[in-house]
Amino acid sequence: MNDILCGQLARDYCCYHDGVLDTKNHFTEYKPHEFRRRYQEKDECYLKIAVVNGKVLFTGRKDIIGWCRDNYSDTGSEWFFEAKNMHRLNERLYQDGYQIGMVHPFYVAEQKSEADTTGYEIRWYRDTEIEQFRGDDRFNEAYTFCETAPDMLGVAAIKDGQILGMAGASMDSPVMWQIGINVDSMARAKGVGKMLVTLLKNEILEQDRLPYYGTSMSHIASQKVALGAGFVPAWAELVTDRI
Repeated sequence: MNDILCGQLARDYCCYHDGVLDTKNHFTEYKPHEFRRRYQEKDECYLKIAVVNGKVLFTGRKDIIGWCRDNYSDTGSEWFFEAKNMHRLNERLYQDGYQIGMVHPFYVAEQKSEADTTGYEIRWYRDTEIEQFRGDDRFNEAYTFCETAPDMLGVAAIKDGQILGMAGASMDSPVMWQIGINVDSMARAKGVGKMLVTLLKNEILEQDRLPYYGTSMSHIASQKVALGAGFVPAWAELVTDRI
């Protein structure tokens, strides 16, 4: 398992490295670590769950963690996010005024790869140059303008003066930057997303950060972009929201 990812999940889930690497489910009361991932961070962590390395990590409020320990100590990870189990979990969350927010698969990349940019002008954006896209719905996945996870890098594919795609990276933690991507409807299924994500991945690796990519369980096109750009599945994560 990637050392950076292992350390990050240990910080995010309030456990030791061994807790990420062993084969047991772990249940910990949440205490915010200074170097946790902070993308769209909520005021409190009621419950979040990660499936990684063949087991399940739970962290959150003491009472719900106790319930999870009682019910999931010996539960395997392979089918944990199946709908029937999520329905059972959601019923328990509802008693405290919470619900399942999102369940996402995440990918990481450790190696650079080639990107064919033939036919496109490639333009990079850094730091304050990204501000020009605030409020531009065309790039709402590439840039989030999240105060706790600032946008750091962007790269666009331009043809005939038109931006056909934009990928952006946010600093979710000091060591892991997350990639988001938008592709114009006229340019989809032409490899633009794969090209831009590959370029951005390579640049993040150049800066000695680990690039990662999250998407929806049902967003197959997005998953194909991740795989095509050299990312591999690493973990899946559930977060909760107050109702």
